[in-house]
Amino acid sequence: MIYAIIQLENKHVVTKYVSEINFISAPKQGDIIEIGIEATEFGKTSITMRAQVRNKLTREAILSIEKLVFVNLGADGKPAPHGKTQVSFVKDRLENP
Repeated sequence: MIYAIIQLENKHVVTKYVSEINFISAPKQGDIIEIGIEATEFGKTSITMRAQVRNKLTREAILSIEKLVFVNLGADGKPAPHGKTQVSFVKDRLENP
């Protein structure tokens, strides 16, 4: 959800849908894991993503989630347009000194 909040630049975001979690392999105690998240679609009020958890050293997939949908909310708590059409990076939003 943090990635959705960053992309939509709004802390009022809710989870609408999470597809099945596909467990591919089991990590072992002591493994270092990483979570990869990719925005796949921008709707009028939503953002759709996919996620994969991997072993950081071997890059072996541990689990994947094909579809996560988050909805942007307005001050009234109802879905609100976010105006986003593509991934943006925090460093690109900062003003250059």
